[in-house]
Amino acid sequence: MRQFETKEASKVLSGADRKIARIIEKVGPLNIPLKSIHNPFRTLTESITYQQLHSKAAATILSRFKALYPGRRFPAPDDVMATSDDQMRGAGLSRAKTAAIKDLASKILDGTVPSSGRLIRMEDEEVIEHLIQVRGIGRWTVEMLLIFGYGRPDVLPATDYGVQKGFAGIYRKGEMPSPKVILEYGEKWRPFRTTASLYLWRAVDLGLLSSD
Repeated sequence: MRQFETKEASKVLSGADRKIARIIEKVGPLNIPLKSIHNPFRTLTESITYQQLHSKAAATILSRFKALYPGRRFPAPDDVMATSDDQMRGAGLSRAKTAAIKDLASKILDGTVPSSGRLIRMEDEEVIEHLIQVRGIGRWTVEMLLIFGYGRPDVLPATDYGVQKGFAGIYRKGEMPSPKVILEYGEKWRPFRTTASLYLWRAVDLGLLSSD
């Protein structure tokens, strides 16, 4: 499996920001496994299915959804368009998620959602611009795809609760920041804002939020 490596980025960040340098020193190197994104339809369908659900419940629903298409590892967009809403809801998908997955299938077919090959060549904001046109897919979902699917080095998901909590503990003495504050401060982390985000998450996970 591909890995997102942080060694070079950690050196640059440590030189630019003494507080995150302390977190990096305590946590050590990070090697984050990346998912292989050969099929954007599958990846985004899974993202929609898992939204606001416990992973076990979402996995069960996803399995039932795939069972609607025997003989296939995963349905194609035109398969989904030919499936009734009742069938999809019978698999456990909510009305909203059924509508979102069908909208995704439609936008795959009409080219609004580019192929994986095209997505790889696009800039981060261009990917976000295309994918948030799909019902049920917001900026945060695309940012997670950019980080954990494509290994993009300069993504800062400023609306993410873990990033906000980590930032609050390290830089604001517990006061929760707005996304604008994080984005403004995060300019000093360019071009390695993804690695900074990863360390903010780890700081929260490990309780390292007292770097005064």
